[in-house]
Amino acid sequence: MTGAQPVFEGESRMIRNSLLLLASLSVLIGVAEAQSQGAQGADPLSQPLSRWRLGVALGYGFRENPLIQSDDVPILVDIDVAWFGDRVFFDNGDLGLTVTNNDALTLDLVARINSERVFFGRTNTRFITLDASGTTLDTPVLLDVPDRDFAIELGVEMLTDGDWGRLEVGAYRDVSATHGGYEIYGDYGYGWRQGRWYLDSAVGFSYKSQALNDYYWGVTEGETLASQGLLPAYDAGSGVNVSARLSVSYFFNQHWSFAMASEYERMNDHAASSPLVAQRHIVGYFTGLSYRF
Repeated sequence: MTGAQPVFEGESRMIRNSLLLLASLSVLIGVAEAQSQGAQGADPLSQPLSRWRLGVALGYGFRENPLIQSDDVPILVDIDVAWFGDRVFFDNGDLGLTVTNNDALTLDLVARINSERVFFGRTNTRFITLDASGTTLDTPVLLDVPDRDFAIELGVEMLTDGDWGRLEVGAYRDVSATHGGYEIYGDYGYGWRQGRWYLDSAVGFSYKSQALNDYYWGVTEGETLASQGLLPAYDAGSGVNVSARLSVSYFFNQHWSFAMASEYERMNDHAASSPLVAQRHIVGYFTGLSYRF
């Protein structure tokens, strides 16, 4: 499709991006679905496909932070900015090149920033009075959760859809020498539309390599010393995260809609067993109004 965003490509990519911003999940899936009705002007919700996709969502939501001494990630405002050329596109931080785009599938090369660093930006420094075994310390220790860097990753994505739903699979590898690992993921979704209502569900998995998992969730000897042993050294192995998502949107007109979305993610065993992790189940939620230009 020249000069416009392939509908199922944008829809699947928005689902993946929404692992961080649930507002995108509900609002933008609905946008793509309304666009896919396309049509010939009979649908009051349809708009012509454009190279640009611009939108904003206002509401209340959060995504739980699994780290110790951390705050949840709030979702109050979500801005959606994307541009799709004949081959090159920009989609909310992802920069891509479309290799193949036909009725059967879309194949893209994509550069992105790893999203797991977001959790480490919302941690707190606290005085600890108990050690790892529960023994009271003679002197409280100031414990600072170790920081992690952003990683630039390069990968390939394949997207396809039909009456049976939509499927996205992909693989990414670190090209910034940050964690040196890779991720393989798959996501299946299915949507229903009835009048102005749109409901979407999706399930997915993500395989994290040992190097990726250990960088974000492992604890080095130096970090153990810095925490005076409160954070024991830990080497994380590879593992699989699984997730499920559900969103409901109601369209008032071509521009305004109401959206609700929820998400559940289960961290893999090696990540969940890290001394940096307080909970393995990550829940997110968003409800609000959106406007698309």
